[in-house]
Amino acid sequence: MSAWHENALRELSQKTGAVLVSLADVKGSAPRGTGTQMLVTATRQYGTIGGGALEFGAAARAREILQNGPQILRETMILGPDLGQCCGGQVALKYERFSGSPDAIRARLIENAAPPAPLFLFGAGHVGTALVRVLAGLPFAISWVDQRPESFAHKIRDGVKTLRLDTPVHAIRDTPKDAIFLVLTHDHDLDYQLVRAILRRGDFSFCGLIGSKTKRARFTHRLQKEGIAPDRLDRLTCPIGMDGIPGKAPEAIAIAVAAQLLTLIETD
Repeated sequence: MSAWHENALRELSQKTGAVLVSLADVKGSAPRGTGTQMLVTATRQYGTIGGGALEFGAAARAREILQNGPQILRETMILGPDLGQCCGGQVALKYERFSGSPDAIRARLIENAAPPAPLFLFGAGHVGTALVRVLAGLPFAISWVDQRPESFAHKIRDGVKTLRLDTPVHAIRDTPKDAIFLVLTHDHDLDYQLVRAILRRGDFSFCGLIGSKTKRARFTHRLQKEGIAPDRLDRLTCPIGMDGIPGKAPEAIAIAVAAQLLTLIETD
């Protein structure tokens, strides 16, 4: 579940009516894909269906519906002629009004929310902190692991689970299948232990290690001696981050890694 779903579910109250706006169908070019949603209350908006005139008009229409409008309303918009947007496509909007108890809204949001990709991030240093800032608003379920007592001071983000473990490698035993792993701790030996445990599991979707090509070569040489199969070693990504994004500042690395990870998951 994305950050906006979690924020909406947390903040909805017994007195909050809301309208769920969905892109029921998209033809041609449009800012977002079919199934994209936003939730509109009298004073707040959660999520986005693409911004611009489409979203501005849809939010205004949703608030009209909130004032005793129909329970369900559908309308079709051609982005060019109707809204002056240059995308050129056509979208079908569905409005669903909820009032009274927020339970029905919660059920509908949960029903339509795609499960986020499980991501285990080891290391709460400068790069780890920058990564969490970038990734927290994206479709990842983040578990952030570090062994230092001061690890997460003043760094907690909504929707991020923090784990302070004396032996971080123990966290790998309980991770789900097809998880994403990012290893960027303060200790090269700990990095090695974590990578070794991840590769031995083998059922991951991505294993990324911060460092240089030299670090990767040294790690793979040691891992080969410990019997890690070549096909597993080939799946170790080091250095991490999408090519073409310059800079070695933590924030630049975070952007490059986030871009790389987004290529692994389905988004609208």
